[in-house]
Amino acid sequence: MSEIELKFLLDEAGTRKLKSRLKTLEIADGTPRTRLLRTIYYDTPEQDLRRSGIAVRMRRDGRRWVQTVKIKARHHVGLAESAEFDSPAPGGQLHLGAIPDESVRDRILGLIGDKILEPVCETAMRRSSSHLRLRDGAEAELAIDSGEIKAADRAEPFREAEIELVSGGIGTLFDLTQSLFPTGGLRFSMMSKAERGYLLASEGRIDAPLVPRNAAAVPLARGQTAETAARDILRECFEQIAANAAVVQANDDHEGPHQLRIGLRRLRSAFTVFKPLISNAEMTRLNGEARWLGHVVGGLRDLDVAIEDILNPAAIERPEEPGFAVLRSAIIDRTLEMRVTVRETLAGERCQSFLIDLARFIETRGWLVAEDFSQTGRLAAAVPDLAKAALDKRWRSVRRHARDIDNLDIPARHELRKELKKMRYAVEFLGPLWSDKKVRAFTKRLKALQQVFGDLNDAAMVEDLLMAPDAPAADDLRAQRATGWLLGTLMTRAEADWHHARGLWHGLKDQGPFWS
Repeated sequence: MSEIELKFLLDEAGTRKLKSRLKTLEIADGTPRTRLLRTIYYDTPEQDLRRSGIAVRMRRDGRRWVQTVKIKARHHVGLAESAEFDSPAPGGQLHLGAIPDESVRDRILGLIGDKILEPVCETAMRRSSSHLRLRDGAEAELAIDSGEIKAADRAEPFREAEIELVSGGIGTLFDLTQSLFPTGGLRFSMMSKAERGYLLASEGRIDAPLVPRNAAAVPLARGQTAETAARDILRECFEQIAANAAVVQANDDHEGPHQLRIGLRRLRSAFTVFKPLISNAEMTRLNGEARWLGHVVGGLRDLDVAIEDILNPAAIERPEEPGFAVLRSAIIDRTLEMRVTVRETLAGERCQSFLIDLARFIETRGWLVAEDFSQTGRLAAAVPDLAKAALDKRWRSVRRHARDIDNLDIPARHELRKELKKMRYAVEFLGPLWSDKKVRAFTKRLKALQQVFGDLNDAAMVEDLLMAPDAPAADDLRAQRATGWLLGTLMTRAEADWHHARGLWHGLKDQGPFWS
């Protein structure tokens, strides 16, 4: 049996709020059913099942024991899809010969061989479940679990909500999510209880550490369709955004806002790369929401850069200058205020709706346009054709913006920097279709050029910050003296960087594109 569900992490207040919201919506079929579930997960000492994406569990539901095999097919954008095979288990004893699917049974027996299955972890949950009926005829099951995950003499409290699709399209799950969590604060649960139990057994915790998440390469195959390539890349963008949104809300790691802004920029670049396939009104709206959120997060990231990359090194270089301490303190105060604003935004309704709608767009093929009869052919085309056209387009745009590079003014340099960034993201998305050696040589030059342009942009950003009417410590003479020295130094370095950038560009242009 196939199982498709969305999972969300809860705390005690969130659990109460969800149950209250369910009553208000009046979509539950009768009163919730509450029961105690004890689930034990088994594996070989070498964890052969876990490594193969298989979970074998024994669950006690009331007085009845059920043996279940779950094979995870995918876990993207909070959406978990798995194949599930149940069989009765009298007395709570494993009986692998009772697995109803012969191919699954043979696969598991082959993995285990003569090894002995032993308990790895278990969960003890109080589950409140409700059958939901929607106006369009779709049905779903909402389960709210609260209890403990146990392993290796450890126990950790855990709360989670699961919305499982019973009938209807996958879009039903996202519709329900919007209805059940209308005011923000939602956090997707990206791990199964079994995965959390294994983690508890091995590392003493049930959650992956909340650390900034860099972009990951998406493997593409030359025989892959353009649509599946777009889907896979958009999934990666979503997961980088969602992970770093959680990081920014949870801690002050300066890399969190940076990686969140990168994720949003990569998403917008992916929209541009795959625009010939997936452009419609919803994509345009989501692109606008990504731009809005990127602007909010970018304000915090710029302040972090001003402190860590520019002001702190300057203070070390000029320790005798007291104005740097005053200036740094004023910018830190502004950063603290901005961090509060960003966190409120990330926990708010608009950001949550953006994430849910983006997930829906990706997982329900939200780019389909009924009246566009040629779209099917474009979606089914092999990805290399689209990739070459997309990279050609980006390269032409970069060359156009770099024309007469020796005489570009500040706004033109800024536009060239943005085009180089789009070029780099397009190469990162589509480069796996070509020889790694060729891509690496091009990317090395492109990254070096982008780094110089990034430094130039950071210098311009700091100048705007310190020269604005509401500049930090604008009424302090010591801070203003430090500001003058800092801006003079930045201007001198910017001219040297710009000379270096021109040379890097000519080297990249002479090398030429790897995809030709």
